[in-house]
Amino acid sequence: MNYYAERRKKIAASMSDRSALILYSGVAPHFSEDEYYLFEVNHHFHWMTGMDRPKQALMIRKNAETVTEILFIEQPDPAMERWIGKMPTKEQAVQISGISDVRFIGDMDTAIGQAMERFGVEQLYMDVYRHAVSDPADYNLEQALRLQQLYPAVPLSPLRPLIAPQRAVKDDEELRLMRKAGEITRQSLEEVMRRLRPGMKEYQVQAVFEGSCRYHGAEAQAFPTIAAGGKNACSMHYEENHDELAEGSLILLDLGAKYRHYCSDISRTYPVSGTFTPRQKQIYELVLAANKAVAEAAAPGIPIHKLNEIADKVLADGLIALGMIEKQEELRKYLPHGVSHPLGMDTHDLMTEDGILQPGWVITDEPGLYIDEEGFGIRIEDDLLITEDGCEVISAGIIKEAEEIEAFMKKED
Repeated sequence: MNYYAERRKKIAASMSDRSALILYSGVAPHFSEDEYYLFEVNHHFHWMTGMDRPKQALMIRKNAETVTEILFIEQPDPAMERWIGKMPTKEQAVQISGISDVRFIGDMDTAIGQAMERFGVEQLYMDVYRHAVSDPADYNLEQALRLQQLYPAVPLSPLRPLIAPQRAVKDDEELRLMRKAGEITRQSLEEVMRRLRPGMKEYQVQAVFEGSCRYHGAEAQAFPTIAAGGKNACSMHYEENHDELAEGSLILLDLGAKYRHYCSDISRTYPVSGTFTPRQKQIYELVLAANKAVAEAAAPGIPIHKLNEIADKVLADGLIALGMIEKQEELRKYLPHGVSHPLGMDTHDLMTEDGILQPGWVITDEPGLYIDEEGFGIRIEDDLLITEDGCEVISAGIIKEAEEIEAFMKKED
């Protein structure tokens, strides 16, 4: 109970006087007939309440030193419970969230009206984030637009600037869940290496990984699994996963388990036949050197974009030595992406506007090289916890040395 209460206390401290925060858990979007997409709780809502069901909401009011919290949940419906199982009661919601005032969602509009009129709210914080102009409005944005029409004189402010600095720094419990997600990913990648053979389809490799994740307790994948064999690895976010894996080729895997809402994000590149060719190993070792250089440099006080420069230098120098490019500016032919982003409840998690690494941040370390003319791509990605004096590679247990990979796969023949 105190765990989520402390989080809300930090957010309330950043709210202006005579303001309110309204945040919805969301609903599952409809896609056809009587079918809906799987529900994913709004991550800000879960972070602040511990609740993860649809049709719930949180209201926080702040007036001088007085902070009032109300949690709204669905009213348990015995007829519906017959189909979907038990719904949380008010008592259970209190125990999980630490919010003593729990009401049913049908009472929310009345509470909003009271907040706006009786308590004189002068600033409203809501989750109005939109990733792309073309994206449809999600449930929180829809509600924000509705309230803006109802109360046009009350300024609407985004929740994101208040919550991003808090979510960026992971506490011990969050790190425990992320380590568990990483451990499940390790176990499942080892199962892939045991079963990887020429002639398999990419989707079969995907199935091995995802089935193992579920077996070991992950509730979902952190993002759609990329299983890119051969030339397909030269597409950064290859989606089809339907080609056959050829003898002597490589497969690039970008994947991760999600455990209790927290993500891992790992990339590994394996030889389908169990052994790297000399050329594959040459490029692999160059990417691995960049991966290690980023981990060596990652530390508090460094801008996250600085890690790109470090990886670029290693990779460009290596490609120049191999005669593949003549100057560093040509590197983008073989590396079109950056090498790091924050990780947490979201695969691309929140960070502060300045992007300066702080203790408690978890970031990725993912250099790669993609050689279209030779028909293969290599990416090696780890998850790094920024510590007081550097970083910890929290995915260190997932083997990545070429010799270790070959030895493991030979052992499993």
